[in-house]
Amino acid sequence: MKARFDKLSATCSRETTRLYSTSFSLGIYFLNKELRDPIYAIYGFVRLADEIVDSFHDYPKALLLAEFKEDCFRAISRGISINPVLNSFQQVVNKYHINHDLIRQFLKSMEMDLAVQEYTPDKYEEYILGSAQVVGLMCLHVFTNGNTDEFERLRVPAMKLGSAFQKVNFLRDANADYQELNRTYFPEVNLSSFSDRDKKAIEQDILREFNEALDGIRQLPRSCRKGVYLAYVYYKQLFRKIANVPAARVMEQRIRVSNGHKFWLMFDSLVRYKLNVL
Repeated sequence: MKARFDKLSATCSRETTRLYSTSFSLGIYFLNKELRDPIYAIYGFVRLADEIVDSFHDYPKALLLAEFKEDCFRAISRGISINPVLNSFQQVVNKYHINHDLIRQFLKSMEMDLAVQEYTPDKYEEYILGSAQVVGLMCLHVFTNGNTDEFERLRVPAMKLGSAFQKVNFLRDANADYQELNRTYFPEVNLSSFSDRDKKAIEQDILREFNEALDGIRQLPRSCRKGVYLAYVYYKQLFRKIANVPAARVMEQRIRVSNGHKFWLMFDSLVRYKLNVL
């Protein structure tokens, strides 16, 4: 029965998320139950594409990504894929009428990672749009469940949240991206001489986006508000830890939030949510 394969597909997307991201996994757990598998499916799809360009160094990455793209749109058209993660993703795309241009924009950003890029401010914004903001919009399609007015009202905050998350990732991974992948995402910044001044300017940009995103989180449907707020809290804490160390340390080690601290943040966030003091 196909239902059994669909269950397997959902499990694969869920386990992919749990393996790669404790923060998102805990956030998704606090969504209403009917929203969890669709968001796992989106994350699983994004994670697979990201792994191709970030990890498969001994394999033809450009070919693998092109085949992944073809398989993705073929799955959406057919309504099935033998790749379990793509199978669960196509179900979400078709059920929630996710705009295919969002998927194309995401994959375009992944293609940009296949070669060394010289990031201008415009190219940086294009990369952020595809790698993060459109992912926020995919999730928003699920959260608003066909309510066009609600989707449009929350579009900009969702994009700001995705952007803030991605830029925090860039700071966290700056050393690995530069040393191992030869990537420098921040325009007009030389990571070989990364300064506290450079870092402060990036942080001010991220903080503005976090503040704009929080206004949108407060307006989300109750079915998803708690889970999205929890992911926001985790990333905000990671941002604070990075902001409290000098630029030189960012280029020496990966700053992280321990799992124990994440569970404390979860408890604190749930109390704040209950008291409606987001």
